[in-house]
Amino acid sequence: MRKVSLLMSTRVTFAPVEGAAALFTPAFCEYLTRLHDHLDARAHALRHRRLAVLERALRQHTPPTHSAASPANSGSWQVPSMPDELKRPGIEISGPCSITSMFINALNPGPEGERAVGDLDDDEDSGGHRLIDTVRSANNRLAAVNRELSFVDRERNRSYSIADGELPFFMHRERGLHLDEPDVTVDGVPVNAALLGTALTLFYAGRAQADRGQGIYFYLPKLEAAAEARWYRDLFELSQQQLPFLARATIRAIVLVESLPCVYEMEEMLYELGPYAAGLNAARWDLKASIFEFVMTDPDQVWPDRFGVDIKTTPFLANIFRRLVAICLKRGAVPIGGMATALPNPDPEVNRAAAEAIRADKQWEAEQGFIRGWVAHIFHMKTASEPFKKLIGSGWKPTEQMAHPDNYPVVIKVPEGPVTVEGTRRNARMLIEYVEGWLGGRGAKGIDSLEGKPGIHPALMEDLATGRMSVAQIAQRIIHRARDTGTGAPHDEVLVKRLLGEELADILARRQGAETHERYRKAVKIAMRWIKNYTELNFRSLGAYSRAELDRIAAAPDAL
Repeated sequence: MRKVSLLMSTRVTFAPVEGAAALFTPAFCEYLTRLHDHLDARAHALRHRRLAVLERALRQHTPPTHSAASPANSGSWQVPSMPDELKRPGIEISGPCSITSMFINALNPGPEGERAVGDLDDDEDSGGHRLIDTVRSANNRLAAVNRELSFVDRERNRSYSIADGELPFFMHRERGLHLDEPDVTVDGVPVNAALLGTALTLFYAGRAQADRGQGIYFYLPKLEAAAEARWYRDLFELSQQQLPFLARATIRAIVLVESLPCVYEMEEMLYELGPYAAGLNAARWDLKASIFEFVMTDPDQVWPDRFGVDIKTTPFLANIFRRLVAICLKRGAVPIGGMATALPNPDPEVNRAAAEAIRADKQWEAEQGFIRGWVAHIFHMKTASEPFKKLIGSGWKPTEQMAHPDNYPVVIKVPEGPVTVEGTRRNARMLIEYVEGWLGGRGAKGIDSLEGKPGIHPALMEDLATGRMSVAQIAQRIIHRARDTGTGAPHDEVLVKRLLGEELADILARRQGAETHERYRKAVKIAMRWIKNYTELNFRSLGAYSRAELDRIAAAPDAL
């Protein structure tokens, strides 16, 4: 794709995707270039540090651990005074910001007339990871802040617009600092994806929010070290220095605890964010995937079917999140819980069962001290919101014990449960479905990994985190030839390829259209390459591949 070069010393180029030219003005490119000059080299150094920590775990079986005593983990500091809206109990709704119809739906009331407290407008795990997605997200955020966002779906003859009433507060989530955007360069060097997304949001939606006196809030994804939190602090500080309209703005960030190293540095991350610190989020799916990656070479760490590993009933995982809450209580930060992913179903019995599971999950989170969680669809918003509102509204307070992190030591164990070929099959089906959605430009997709099987099982809104988790578990089982607990059948590449083939055949029998079938066939080829990468200890994110690279993988011989 031809790139456009701007007059800003011809340093910035960008692919001419729809809407990009209006955003990449000389003023924005000057700002972006200054951020790049100050922060790009550090981002690369931080990535190298990540790899070194991972290599020690994989090659030497030396896992991450806590930092030495320091003012960050032993002093009496507190995060800055918290904006009132960030302390509000309830639910946040999450979804891709680049898909305009889904973004509008997330901002509007659910079927019971209740809006989410906050909106996680996502360009990360549920985003498509193309420049066009980042551009659309930037434009959609600005239009939403200005209450001008609308969309007409001509194929379905439907119109979308923002309903009257108070909007949720916005929580912006950009791509992580481990990724680059190859379609935007400075001096021919791809721009860091986290830097680009954050810059676009601050320059456009952030300005509109500052003009309205609104706080500008971010979720920070995939962090692994306190030094990475400091990188974001410097990004925010530089932005406030460079952009006069942000000089007095309130900017706050919540760290997503979704990597194993991050678990050991939660307190230090809040400390390094300094004036921008707001809280911690218990990101379940990516954390499990990260644990898989760090123990991938250890034959004593093979996990059972991931579908049965519940945070509530797995003590060492529950303790990680109790520790997260304790750190937030100790430091005056806000603890945010996990995601309820069930989607609405035409069968009311399926919806009833989903609602019961969501209510129990959010009740547990509220009782641990979380003040909010996430939901993937407005249908279950009220159900997910009520446990937080009722418990906190009742006057309930966390106990003194809950505010002491040392009461909840980090100890990584193997969860209880069986290893089954059918569990691997579910991972395989989820993976095929997810990659098919990815090829269609969607980073989030409703998937029923038990489709066609008896029982009650609502479709779940799956994103890149569950794709990563499925790949990691399949690869772990191949590496260690894990045996089915019941039958003794060993896992190997032949078995996994057979499962992928069987699931593809079943899916194609249920779907129509030559183009759709071709996309599913390509998805299986890409899934095999992704799994093979993991067996070779290459944990490259799917978001790091261009569509051209994925096309080449789909045309190449099978990786398995």
